[in-house]
Amino acid sequence: MPADNVNCSSPRGSNNDMDGLSSQSPVASKDIKEDCFDPVCDPSNPVRIKFQDICSAAYTIKGGIITTLCMKSHMSSTLGCNVYFKKDFLQYTGSFKERGARNMLTMMTSEHKQKGVITASAGNHALALSYHGQKLGVPVTVVMPIIAPIMKITLCRQFGAKIIIKGADIGESKEHAMQLSKENSLVYVNGYDHPHIIAGQGTMGLEIIDQVPDIDAVVVPIGGGGLIAGLALAVKSLKPEVKVIGVESERCPSFTAAMNAGHPVTLKAGSTLADGLAVPKVGVNAFHTAAHLLDKVVVVKESFIALSILRLVEMDKAVVEGAGACGLAALIAGQLPELQGKNVVVPLCGGNIDTTVLGRCLERGLAVDGRLIKFTVTVSDRPGGISELVGMISKIGVSIKDIIHERAWLTRDIFSVQVKVVGETRDRAHAQELENALRATYNEVHFVSTGDTS
Repeated sequence: MPADNVNCSSPRGSNNDMDGLSSQSPVASKDIKEDCFDPVCDPSNPVRIKFQDICSAAYTIKGGIITTLCMKSHMSSTLGCNVYFKKDFLQYTGSFKERGARNMLTMMTSEHKQKGVITASAGNHALALSYHGQKLGVPVTVVMPIIAPIMKITLCRQFGAKIIIKGADIGESKEHAMQLSKENSLVYVNGYDHPHIIAGQGTMGLEIIDQVPDIDAVVVPIGGGGLIAGLALAVKSLKPEVKVIGVESERCPSFTAAMNAGHPVTLKAGSTLADGLAVPKVGVNAFHTAAHLLDKVVVVKESFIALSILRLVEMDKAVVEGAGACGLAALIAGQLPELQGKNVVVPLCGGNIDTTVLGRCLERGLAVDGRLIKFTVTVSDRPGGISELVGMISKIGVSIKDIIHERAWLTRDIFSVQVKVVGETRDRAHAQELENALRATYNEVHFVSTGDTS
């Protein structure tokens, strides 16, 4: 089965549902450390969320969550379909995670609310749980890895959460959080696989159906699987004919691997612009709920994620993180031709992107788009040689952002100089015009590739 196009079928596993949570007596799987075992997310006894759980969650979180806009995009004409963006990055803490966090905290018993909750997170889940914990008066402890962004650590503290920095990665942070959970009788909250979290995320699907009643498809980013599980269940329960399509980053296609294996498996997550989706193993409850509901799962390249971030800023005035832009990336990449002429909803599920990362993403997007170019050309070192090159670039209408010339490292010809140029063009055709002119004039021209976008 191709890695970038998975036709989904029913997963293997039991038919447990949320009604059985209180009566389960799970046994830890052999591949899970005893201290890290979460009885609510048991691989040997997964929970399948039910539609009524989502309906209940919608009532539970009403008044505490923003009903975000679902607006038609300015990109619709260029993409060949009517694209509606569900703007959940406009939630108070900047992501859809608030839905699940609010539902989870509200559903707890009075005793558990008094003692508090603990979680391991370096991002949006930590922010959402901290914020709503403060609003609902529930003490929140967050264990964060040493790589967690300082901005998010600071914000969680401002929301009243107790922050513990422990672990080189989120896996080590989770181990510590689970240990503290048992020692201090705190409820551990899995940010993408707890049944109450999944049910809360599913409320987005109810809003989408209400806001775009003639919807044909919804294209959803996949990380741990909580969002697509809840959303797919909500959408398919109300309109079974609507296609639900998942999108993953090429650097961590863990749901694709789970579909191929028939159960969640662990992958090594690579560095990705969609860091919020870099979950090495999808949730067992999320997979058990979602797998039989999805029509397709595609894997997108990093270059298209960068281009999507750029398009959203330029055309829809939306600042969205890489994970939130993956659904659009699949459309821009042309991986969903069956949606041409259809009404398509794409959740923009997170906007918490670091400003320095945003700058890099925009530059990378411009490069992928052919509007930021870099090339090296060898010209004569006689008087007027570089001037002639600059004149040619100016005549074609390309703007020079940076120019460097080197002599010492060019050993073939003592009377030549190597010139490195970074320039701005209107589009890819304009860049090609410059390249053709340079190659017609100079013998040694090298354009730096911006990556495969075919």
